[in-house]
Amino acid sequence: MLEKQTTLKGDIRLTGKGLHTGVDVNITICPAPENTGYVFIRTDLEGEPKIEAIAENVVDTSRGTSIEQNGNRVTTVEHVLASLSGLGIDNAYIKVNGPEVPILDGSAKLFVEEIQKVGIEIQEAERGFYVIKEKLVYTDAERGIEIAAYPDESFSIDVLIDYNSKVLGNQYAQLTNLGEFAEQVAPCRTFVFFHELEILLKNNLIKGGDLENAIVIIEQEVKQEELDRIADLFNKPRVHVKTEGFLNNVDLRFHNEPARHKLLDLMGDLALVGRRIKGKIVAKRPGHLANTELAKIIRKMARKEAMKPNVPRVDFKQTPLYDINQIRNILPHRPPFLLIDKIMQMDENSVVGIKNVTMNEEFFVGHFPEEPVMPGVLQIEAMAQVGGIFVLNTVPDPENYTTYFLKIDRVKFKRKVVPGDTLVFRLELLEPIRRGIASMFGQAFVGENLVMEGELLAQIVKQK
Repeated sequence: MLEKQTTLKGDIRLTGKGLHTGVDVNITICPAPENTGYVFIRTDLEGEPKIEAIAENVVDTSRGTSIEQNGNRVTTVEHVLASLSGLGIDNAYIKVNGPEVPILDGSAKLFVEEIQKVGIEIQEAERGFYVIKEKLVYTDAERGIEIAAYPDESFSIDVLIDYNSKVLGNQYAQLTNLGEFAEQVAPCRTFVFFHELEILLKNNLIKGGDLENAIVIIEQEVKQEELDRIADLFNKPRVHVKTEGFLNNVDLRFHNEPARHKLLDLMGDLALVGRRIKGKIVAKRPGHLANTELAKIIRKMARKEAMKPNVPRVDFKQTPLYDINQIRNILPHRPPFLLIDKIMQMDENSVVGIKNVTMNEEFFVGHFPEEPVMPGVLQIEAMAQVGGIFVLNTVPDPENYTTYFLKIDRVKFKRKVVPGDTLVFRLELLEPIRRGIASMFGQAFVGENLVMEGELLAQIVKQK
């Protein structure tokens, strides 16, 4: 059975401080339409700019994951993304009135509780998956980091951490069923070594830290005066060290809470893939940089797979979905610049169209009289018109809209197209259509031969 996309049934609101900025932030997580994905909205900035939660938008991973789009940034996004992903939510707007998502108690627990209160709504569109088909890996041998994705029929994560710490030792955490995320992973808080606190404070970080949203690990003996000084910096009562090497600011929720928190962070960072994963993730000493690099590798592989030649199987005897007269009712183009004849197939993610190339084409008069070749730019235009039919099919009144192409990229011509050829174009979405923007990969075939391919970016605009 095909799985459906989901969103929230209503808005949820939380308030707290940003861990590093110390700024009070209100966050509102709202339902979003199908194929939206996760989109942050900076409500404190002019125009309320949107920032898509995708791996290409990652700009900093030093003490959390920061994403930026068109010069607008939001930081520490991993916990709220893990909450949405872990509870199976595909589409959400995440509105923040500041530069950083609030740290709350240092885990995803409060986000999850509020989401569970409001409930989850099932949508009509099918849920997209990226299926791991071969081992994908990111390694940093110098730091002993390796994160790998392996083929598997379902999604799971194994995490091993080892910081050469006599307190932590080697810790292992595992998630094999997303149904266990809320109870077994979401409550796990971030952790920090005591010797890092001074460095973070001196670098003007953790302004929102209060010794209640992190597990503090003590590796070496620390005098009480030093503990008192740190407590004063955080405006907290006196603290002491427990026998097991943790500051008495919090009690552990699980014996391996640090490893589980690393798993939580990894889930949030992998949400930047932009769709759900079917595969097994095995991570040794994960961190935000490694996590997001793996997310980029997966997205790159997904794009590469989408670009492989996929010869469409077309029955030329079948009645087309759109004949030339129906195409004329949708597209504004007219001869000699109407360059497609039929649309043969279309589904939620792809379209197939046909152009019959004859010697009667006007461009053959000059290109070239003795050796007629269809100009590459017109092949691109024909493919764009097929894509235009697909994109306009997503609005209820396509006759009132026009498709404008914003970018044509990575175009390759494989062989000549000459009179007598039948061009079969197949275009497939690289990303769900969001806010009227469509990113597609197109290929043109003559018989079994790939003759041209490229990426197209288009926008649907309502006619004035």
